[in-house]
Order: sequence, then structure tokens, then C-alpha cells
Amino acid sequence: MTLASMTGFARGDGVFNDWSWAVEARSVNGRNLEVRFKGPAGLDGLERLARDAAQKRFQRGQINISVQGRRSTAARRARINAETLELYLLFGAGLVSDGRATAPRVDGLLALPGVVEIVDKEEADDERSALEAAMLTSIVQTLEALGRDRAVEGAAMAVVLGGFLDRIATLTAAAETESAIQPALIKARFERRLAELVGDRADSERIVQEAAAMAVKADVREEIDRLAGHVAAAWTLIGQDGASGRRLDFLTQEFMREANTLCSKSASGPLTAIGLDLKATIDQFREQVQNVE
Repeated sequence: MTLASMTGFARGDGVFNDWSWAVEARSVNGRNLEVRFKGPAGLDGLERLARDAAQKRFQRGQINISVQGRRSTAARRARINAETLELYLLFGAGLVSDGRATAPRVDGLLALPGVVEIVDKEEADDERSALEAAMLTSIVQTLEALGRDRAVEGAAMAVVLGGFLDRIATLTAAAETESAIQPALIKARFERRLAELVGDRADSERIVQEAAAMAVKADVREEIDRLAGHVAAAWTLIGQDGASGRRLDFLTQEFMREANTLCSKSASGPLTAIGLDLKATIDQFREQVQNVE
């Protein structure tokens, strides 16, 4: 089976020159495909590349991609923030001239906040593009691992969904057996109604209308046939390639519609009970389907 879940997790990492990074990809349920990205500052082109990679591999779900990057200390250098240093000297000069402070020492000035800054070495455009390409390779590998994780969970879900479909098929067969006594029950009900109508001296046309209405209400053959057809369609969707969650979700609505009609047409307690079991099972089936891609 090729069913895929919309939830999953994967992690990856990589190195390039003086950079190292870790990639995490998480996905949860979503009506459509939504990709969120968080990456290192300054690598603005990486978000578009990551989004494109996710859109090629997934059709539904909220996917969060995070890239935590770090540069080695060899790629960093110290510099003096001259503007901040001048502000300190300007403020201190008045204190020194008033005798409220001694002249500052160099080591004291350098220890003041903001005077010494540690900055990363600037990269050329071609170096930045090469770095983004290396990170994208890790992102793609992580997304592929995420796809495998979603597929593993999807396989487990397929087993659960199959169990619900088997239950629905069993209940449908039971409903078919139980519905065989519907005509006799409706006949008895009609005879009682007929006696009431005759007692009211009703005309023959009204009696015929009552008989026709009860006959229609007794017939659940169409609902049973549709339920069986929906079970077959659901098995097909579970086994086919590609995202099938939307169609399965729509199919559960059709399942529930037939089960509701079956209950409304029921003329016996056992058939009503079967219909209620059907509705409960279909609702459980629907809950699982919400996580199918």
C-alpha cells in the first residue's frame, strides 16, 4: 500500500568550508500544503529553494523546515566600533575634567559593552551561492527522510483503515440480512394503518398512497448497494499511488449519508442498531482519514 501520513519528523546535517549546520523537518496535518522555513541570516535565497523542494515531494500537510547554521571561530574577527568608543570618551572627558574620574585605561575602554565586536567574515556572492547549494542538499535529503517517515506511518494507518473497512463491510452484510424482514414489518404496520383509514372511511386513492409511501420507506437495497460500493472505492484509494486523503474524506461523507438514511428507513430495532454501529465505525474511519495526505 502507498498511503502516506501527514505527520512525520526527520533530521539531517552537513558541513561546508567553515560552516556546519543541522536540519530538522517536521510535518503535521493540514488541509493544504503549507511550508514554513527558518534558516541562517543572510542566506535569503535558501528559503525559496527549500520551499520548492518541499512542494515537489508533498501535496498536503504543514511542513516546518529549520536550518541551524554555525561558523567556526576561524571565520570570525574582532573589530573596534569607533563610534561607540567615541561616545564613551566624550562622556568620560567631562567626568575627568571635573575630577570625578581618572583618565581611562585602554584595557578598560576595550572591556566596555559594544566597543569590541566579533563579526563574521563577509562572503562573496559565489561563496554564498555554493553554501546555499550545500545546505539545500542537506535539506533535500532531510525532506526525503521525512517522506519515508510519513510513508511508514501511512502503512500503519492503512492497516487501521482496512480494519474499519472490514467492519463496515460486515455491518453492511448484516444490514442486508436484517432488511429481509422489512417487508413483513411494513406490511403489518400498513395493515394497522389501513384499519385506521377504513375506520375513518378513507377513499381507495388515499389507501394506495399510504401503501406506496410505506413501500418506499421499507426499501434499503439502494443504501446497502452504495455502502458496498463505497467500501470497494475506499480500498482502491488506499492502495493507489499519490495523495488520496481528500477523496477519502469525501467518501466518508458519502458513507455517513447512506448510514443515516439506513437508520431513517429502519423498521426494526436490530436494523437501527446496525445502522448506529455503522455510523460509529464510519466516524472512527473519518478521524483516521484526517491524517492521510
